Amino acid sequence: MEWRDEAILLASRPLGEGTALIDVFSGLHGRYGGALRGGASRKMAPLLQPGAQLDATWRARLDSQLGNFTVEPLRGRAGAILSDRLALLGLGAVCALTRYALPERQPYPELYRHTLALLDRLGQPGWLHDYALWELTLLEETGYGLDLAQCTVTGATKGLAYVSPRTGRAVTAEGAGDYAARLLPLPEGLRPGGALDAEGLRNALALSGHFLTDWLARAMDKPLPEARARLLRAVA
Repeated sequence: MEWRDEAILLASRPLGEGTALIDVFSGLHGRYGGALRGGASRKMAPLLQPGAQLDATWRARLDSQLGNFTVEPLRGRAGAILSDRLALLGLGAVCALTRYALPERQPYPELYRHTLALLDRLGQPGWLHDYALWELTLLEETGYGLDLAQCTVTGATKGLAYVSPRTGRAVTAEGAGDYAARLLPLPEGLRPGGALDAEGLRNALALSGHFLTDWLARAMDKPLPEARARLLRAVA
């Protein structure tokens, strides 16, 4: 068994003398783990930072085996944002959540496209808005998407102001009525091309965070990665 594709490095750790166990996210093949000989060497280790773009080839005698990687680093991302602590925390959160949420060896081409675009924008103006949208895409792609197209009560497609914490469906202020205090705020700028102020960003991350915790993490029976919590503390 063999495949070759560009991939995002999610994590790397030593595995024996000179060998590293790496976890990558490929557009065509999804999340894959494998051994990389020489990956823990002085030459390769500095290049194998989370978020690095790799030309990766995976091989194994049987598909069920761990397999071995050979890689050629194409470009790093951590080095370009070393002076931007918030962007570094964002990079860590993206890699950790991707590794946490995705089952191995299942392709997620749409999520890969969004992840690649976000990683390339880290540190640029507006990247936190893109990150908030990315978390909603992660929920959607893993089967826990929200229904933000229309009001679940009135059917209206405009004036959506809240989301039900139980169903994940949008509600207008009119439809919410006396139950508004029990609902999650839906920031008006939470859409592609929109803009979020500081309060809107906090509400957006609280919204996705509720469903990441209540739906995804509960289904997986393990807490969300600490990397996301570190990013939220920095944003706050």
